[in-house]
Amino acid sequence: MADRPRRPPWMKVRAPSRDSQYFDVGKLIHGAGLHTVCEEARCPNISECWGRGTATFQILGDTCTRACRYCYVHSGRPEHPPDPLEPLRLANAAAQMKLEHVVVTSVDRDDLPDRGAGHFAATIRALNRRCPEAGVEVLTPDFLGVEDEALRTVLGARPEVFNHNIETVHRLHARMRGAKASYDKALWLLRRAKELADYPVLTKSGLIVGLGETNDEVVETMRDLRANAVDVVTIGQYLQPSDRHAKIDRWVHPDEFRWFREQGEALGFGSVFSGPLVRSSYRADEQRHAAETGRGAVAY
Repeated sequence: MADRPRRPPWMKVRAPSRDSQYFDVGKLIHGAGLHTVCEEARCPNISECWGRGTATFQILGDTCTRACRYCYVHSGRPEHPPDPLEPLRLANAAAQMKLEHVVVTSVDRDDLPDRGAGHFAATIRALNRRCPEAGVEVLTPDFLGVEDEALRTVLGARPEVFNHNIETVHRLHARMRGAKASYDKALWLLRRAKELADYPVLTKSGLIVGLGETNDEVVETMRDLRANAVDVVTIGQYLQPSDRHAKIDRWVHPDEFRWFREQGEALGFGSVFSGPLVRSSYRADEQRHAAETGRGAVAY
């Protein structure tokens, strides 16, 4: 990895502390046979988030039917159908963790007729029964080919936050996400979620920077998201997970992230979380609170 740019000081993270909740969270999740995107995607914030007693659950297995150039999640052909008991195990784990805001994402499951929408809905309902005071946020795939029906299924279970990450700017989208994904369809999905929900759902999307985009292109993407009624946006630094993934184009300076925040605030987002280590589900409870209370933009 000699040609990989050296990490600047602002990208350094701390190892898990023995007096944090990190090891308890790991034991609980592994014991319940659950997956988290924290581990599967090699999130740099795992020590902080698990140390705070939080995690982002990944449903529908550990094998994704897509192979995005920036993502470390295992890709291939899933060997098993969705586990019907996974929603209950996840809800029980969330209850034991005493989570007040639960984030659920998934791999892409293009092999399933409903692309996993029914499993999302079952998970939301299980969480609402087991943790009735907790907010539920879903970070979904694009539900290729059954988008409208899948959105109706997921939103019928009434998650408080609906998230679909656009990930990168229009110019780089097809190169980084592959032929199946669509920048315009991602925008449509977010707008359609607002149209279909019969309650005030928050919509959210996220970008990673350092893939070769320009700062102006990032602002243009934020403008597109806001034009499609997205409430919350997150912006964080891309980290190359292995030699076979897209190379880091540059380390984006914290001052630039602050500038992104200011631009997003000017565009009218309810919440902008922008910083080198920000990820879509990073401090998701705070993102939701900022949007709901009008606290607005935050930089990390």
